[in-house]
Amino acid sequence: MHFQNGFDQDPLIRFDHYVIRHVYVHIPFCPKICPYCSFYKEASDRNKTQAFLDAVLQELDLRLNQGLILRPETVFFGGGTPTALTAKQLEYLILGLRARIDFSDLDEWTIEMNPATVSLEKAQLLLRLGVTRASMGVQSWNPEILTRLGRVHSAEQAKSSYTLLREAGFTNINLDLIFGVPGQTVDVWHRTLEKTVSLNPQHISAYCLTYEEDTEFFRRFQEGELIQNTYQDASFFETTMAGLSQAGFQQYEISNYAKPGYECRHNLAYWLGRDYLGLGPSAFSTILTERWQNVSDTSRYIESTSPVAFSEYLSPETRKAESIAFGLRTYYGVPSQQIEPEQANTLIQEGYMERLENRLRLTTRGKMVADSIAELFV
Repeated sequence: MHFQNGFDQDPLIRFDHYVIRHVYVHIPFCPKICPYCSFYKEASDRNKTQAFLDAVLQELDLRLNQGLILRPETVFFGGGTPTALTAKQLEYLILGLRARIDFSDLDEWTIEMNPATVSLEKAQLLLRLGVTRASMGVQSWNPEILTRLGRVHSAEQAKSSYTLLREAGFTNINLDLIFGVPGQTVDVWHRTLEKTVSLNPQHISAYCLTYEEDTEFFRRFQEGELIQNTYQDASFFETTMAGLSQAGFQQYEISNYAKPGYECRHNLAYWLGRDYLGLGPSAFSTILTERWQNVSDTSRYIESTSPVAFSEYLSPETRKAESIAFGLRTYYGVPSQQIEPEQANTLIQEGYMERLENRLRLTTRGKMVADSIAELFV
């Protein structure tokens, strides 16, 4: 594959018939902008939606014309809120993908949802078109916490939307939760976990709130209005690991817990260093020795014939370092030979890492400081 940086040079990429098994599509539209979210998003705009859908398919045509072969095992629609699109718009996009891509090897197709954008009609359509997994951002069952997070849905609406997904026929559902929210207590969080487990989802993602740049929460954090309590966050994390383990969920990644056989294969592909193609504004792609990101502006993405805003060369050393940093976040860990014996032994002696046959992985203590350990390798 040959790659040159920049918007104007993007059409010169050549993939030499390289096969990609994982595809991500970023849909930036949201019914409401949450004050903590750092992902690229914008308020839903009916005047640009169709042009956006056409631009995604145009970008896909560009990659196919450059010799890339897509035979995905996993597809992930993220955002934003993909289900902010209407049923007809989702059908247009998915049929457009199906007309261009060989889906014969598809094993998992995930779509992110906000409870306020779920309908029985939309859920049934998605299943009929090949989507297999729903990931719904509940975040909390506590009304005060939902208000603090700026969520557009209520707890009752989230429960109703979950029921609709089951009624439609979804058998693989993830529920997203957030802990460490200002004003949240460990007791409130414990009840949130209990309520979530009682619904019997196949997968639970539980993230600690972080104050990311370019968000309203970050501004309020900088001004001292919001304060992060790292000790309490650790208590939330310990409560999560213990509670979900007792409920039969395996922590296969730092923030992700699944019933046996329901791990998110798409996200595992990221963590285990697989190549993937990203479509849509702000989407990243990593293929062989190249990584690039599309422009984080929907209007510019629509208007451009070459959407790449940034690209970088990935040396073998960089890819190895990333595979260690991300692999250690998972239950599977990394092959022992990837880490220098002296460094591995030190982390084992300090209780942060354990050896499992010919692999190394983090202990419970290591998971508490996973980001700091990852920094040792990147």
